[in-house]
Amino acid sequence: MEAVNADEFTVEAVERALQQLYYDPDMDKKNVAQKWLTQAQASPQAWHFCWALLRPDKVPEIQFFGASTLHAKISRHWSDLPPGQLDSLRSQLITQVGQFASGPKLVLTRLCVALASLVLHVLAETWPTAVPDLLCAFQTGESVTEADGQARCLALLELLAVLPEELQSSRIPASRRSQLRSALAVDWSSVCSLLQQLLQQPDAPCPVREQVLRCVSSWLTLDIALKDSEGLLESCLALLKESELFDTAVETIVSIISQPDCQRFADSLLKVVPQVLGLQEQLKKAVQDGDMETSHGICRIAVALGETHCRTLLEQVDHWQGFQALVSMIMSCTGTPGHYPVDETSSSLTLTFWYTLQDDITSLDAERQTLYLQIYRPVYFQLVDVLLQKACFPRDEDYAVWSADDKEQFKTYRLNKTFEKEEIQLPQCMWIMQALGFLLSALPSDEILGKLLSLVTPHIQQLEKLANEPPSSANKLPIVHILGLLSDLFSTFDLNKQSERSEVMRPVQTQPHHNNPVVVVLQQAFPLIQTILSKWLNEPEVVEAVCAVFEKSLKTLLHDFAPLVTQLCELIGQMFSAYPQASALDLTRQLVHIFGCEKDLFSPIIALLELITNITMSIFQLGSRDHPDVVESFMQLHAQALRRKSDLYLSDRLDIKAVFYCGILSFKFPEAPTLKATCLLFTELISHCEQIPAVREVLQEDGKLLLQTLLEAIGGQSPRSLAEHFAEVLFSASRNCPSMLSVWLREALLPPGFPSSHLTTEHKEHFCQQILREQVSKRRMKDIVKEFALLSRGLQGTEYAANY
Repeated sequence: MEAVNADEFTVEAVERALQQLYYDPDMDKKNVAQKWLTQAQASPQAWHFCWALLRPDKVPEIQFFGASTLHAKISRHWSDLPPGQLDSLRSQLITQVGQFASGPKLVLTRLCVALASLVLHVLAETWPTAVPDLLCAFQTGESVTEADGQARCLALLELLAVLPEELQSSRIPASRRSQLRSALAVDWSSVCSLLQQLLQQPDAPCPVREQVLRCVSSWLTLDIALKDSEGLLESCLALLKESELFDTAVETIVSIISQPDCQRFADSLLKVVPQVLGLQEQLKKAVQDGDMETSHGICRIAVALGETHCRTLLEQVDHWQGFQALVSMIMSCTGTPGHYPVDETSSSLTLTFWYTLQDDITSLDAERQTLYLQIYRPVYFQLVDVLLQKACFPRDEDYAVWSADDKEQFKTYRLNKTFEKEEIQLPQCMWIMQALGFLLSALPSDEILGKLLSLVTPHIQQLEKLANEPPSSANKLPIVHILGLLSDLFSTFDLNKQSERSEVMRPVQTQPHHNNPVVVVLQQAFPLIQTILSKWLNEPEVVEAVCAVFEKSLKTLLHDFAPLVTQLCELIGQMFSAYPQASALDLTRQLVHIFGCEKDLFSPIIALLELITNITMSIFQLGSRDHPDVVESFMQLHAQALRRKSDLYLSDRLDIKAVFYCGILSFKFPEAPTLKATCLLFTELISHCEQIPAVREVLQEDGKLLLQTLLEAIGGQSPRSLAEHFAEVLFSASRNCPSMLSVWLREALLPPGFPSSHLTTEHKEHFCQQILREQVSKRRMKDIVKEFALLSRGLQGTEYAANY
């Protein structure tokens, strides 16, 4: 398709371009068509031709482009709307949503997103009654059990669900976003009333109630108070008895009770406790029946309540028995019979809760602390017995048939349980240093630095003596040991936490403490650390120990670490240039996470990221197979950078295209952690295809290559346990670039026998339709990918598949 003038953006020309995009085998022509269609969407004529593309006689692909064009115009070209056309646009959109209520679902969703975008543009100023008006427009009085009534109800629920989601994903200034969030929250009572009515309607179809649950989760992002959702929560808990709605109900319940703002409503929290305790019989039966999904889901709910609101519930001393019963319920989850992860998957969910409970009890005032120590000291003795039992190996004959993946997970699980032999035999001084970190943090501020220096100076002097000696195996271990002591000390030295315990209100963004004692010590020790590295740069253990000192300090100090950032960036660059190691990448990731949005520190961080990226590119060029840990950390680093500071990739200094192709190569690695990190990178990268031109370009050029590689992995090249991570990548593509995904899928699956000889043409076509239709539920996308993986391996319908 050749370049055209603006006045040639006609309905007929758009349809020809779409035909070329979807069905022309020539990739060059497809790319030309894609670019032309992007120009067409941006043109003023798009306000007119989009409606013609939505006519009932058009095929779904054309209708979808029409709906996508509407969303693009409203979200990105709102100022182009002809004067006086707002009312017409609004009424036409509402009409179109009603007409597409029965499908195709893909088109309906895009129309709902477009209408949601329109609402966000005019809600605060010219259409404050938008939500009530839409509720009235789609509630016709027809029963949801009738076909038309159900379709209109689902369309309304789709619209309600995407409204907060569009607010979250739109490029709106923070002040405007806050204003719109408050405006939408005002309408929660009317929305909540409708949702609760549908959940309580006994003959409401399952799809309707499932969509209601999705609406609840979506609106919770508006910071809805728990006291305003009590009735809905009760209705959601009742749905746990229905197997087809169980998973979605669990997700919604966890979202409701995990809202941190719930802590302001202790009375509402106290009402939730007996409701969760009421699930114990269902939990007990699930454990007896070996129903791992049900026991896992109920355990998630109990842990979410206990872990998120532990401190608040402990403070309600008059109701200590209810919380004690909840703790006992969580203990039963920890002690779920069987071995993780083969027989059960619930016990691992509870581990963090026990640390949280311990920390919160010891942070209470003396009177309440005394009370709770009497109550919970026996509980922790019981916990030790339970964990010792859970850490035991299964019988040799049982363990022999476990998969490598299961064995690896069990090993990690045992390590997590403050029980491996090496963990038990750690020198006691490590624990003492951690305890001293807590103790020093609690001292009066004018005493801390002197006490800290008197503690660390002997160790630093010993380290200096070792650093001046020629490198040898005899002095390597003491160096690593002393660096480990400093790491443990700094990991618990937290002035911010002590301020919080002293009931001083902690600001939303942690403000740096001037002259933080740990920063003073690290600044003084920095030349010594540089000397050590100059002699031990090729020793992984020493480099890892140095990185650990900074990483643990960074995690504890947060923004207090700022004075050291520039020096540390230079040091990491020197380390990685001489000997690339994963520990240096992980430390860089922490810097990006904490300081990525700090303008004053932008320059050294992007310079470091650029250097590390270029060096890692050379590793890929020379052969990266021997460095799976470096590749894994590199993928995680760029995923973090995309999530935290995506505009880093708007400059020419970072080549996101090169990162893309490194990710393609990483999909060939057999190590599961590396593959998971690669999936995380592509999930983030695809989600920025609209904001970062280079991402969109590389997807247009080689998105098909990405999909081919992904399908090969799903089809049998990679472990089956990674299917849900691959599904995350496909879900991101379906949500963010559905038209390109449609082309990639059909072209990639065209060759016979790809990605598996077990797949028929019908299998592939069904898979394409399912993937392109699913833009709402990650859980369903994961189910689709798992089913495709089983078909590709020839395992569909086998006993193995039933347990998959």
